[in-house]
Amino acid sequence: MATATPRSRHAARLRADRRRSQARSRRIAVGVVVAVLAIATLALTAFDGESTPAVSRPAPLPVTSAPPEPQVLATVGNLRIESPVAEGGVTAVGFHASEEGALVLKPVGPQRNEGLVARLWHRITGASKSGLAWYQLSGGPLRTLDVGAVAGTDVYSPVDGTVVAIRDQIVSGKVVGAEVELRPSSAPSLVVSIQNVQPDPVLSVGANVAAGSSKLGTVTNISRHEQQALTKYAAEGGNNVALQVYPSATLGVP
Repeated sequence: MATATPRSRHAARLRADRRRSQARSRRIAVGVVVAVLAIATLALTAFDGESTPAVSRPAPLPVTSAPPEPQVLATVGNLRIESPVAEGGVTAVGFHASEEGALVLKPVGPQRNEGLVARLWHRITGASKSGLAWYQLSGGPLRTLDVGAVAGTDVYSPVDGTVVAIRDQIVSGKVVGAEVELRPSSAPSLVVSIQNVQPDPVLSVGANVAAGSSKLGTVTNISRHEQQALTKYAAEGGNNVALQVYPSATLGVP
């Protein structure tokens, strides 16, 4: 029987190290393949039927007069903005940028047209949101909330507060409705502006309003006079109630 020499023992160690290295590389490669397949499977199963919807306009909903159930759509600090329209009458919800004076809104529900990677990450981390889904209608800070609804649908107060102004809304030199401004009870230093509303005849400055139960008016046919950001996703040209929040000093409200 041959006696192992130092050189042969060294060669054997090198061969053993090489085999271990090759085995480790194979394990890593298999692990990567398994991870990729798992992610691909999760993406296909988690989002099958939930991909970004094709651009289409749903059939118009009937005019709705029922008051909305409490449904918070956005927040600004401690101010909660509820839907001014009953859920059965909402054609779509969208957020978009606007003039600098308005405060940035924080949507509450899930973003409907969010990218696949972001949605996959939220599903993996368990960070999915509940509530009415919304669309991002433009880039930049989200300062305007559009709640789509058929013209003639009843509009209710989105906050508890007081009416501080009712102004004509002018488009191309024509009065096409009104802008109603409310001072919320929970944030008296702010003003909530509600546009594209035909005000109720009994609504007056100084009136106290309650979220979801005080009628402000009805949705105007604003899409007849100007293009709406929500038209891509909502019926009837994207008619909507548009909401913004301002510091009261910005609007000159005492």
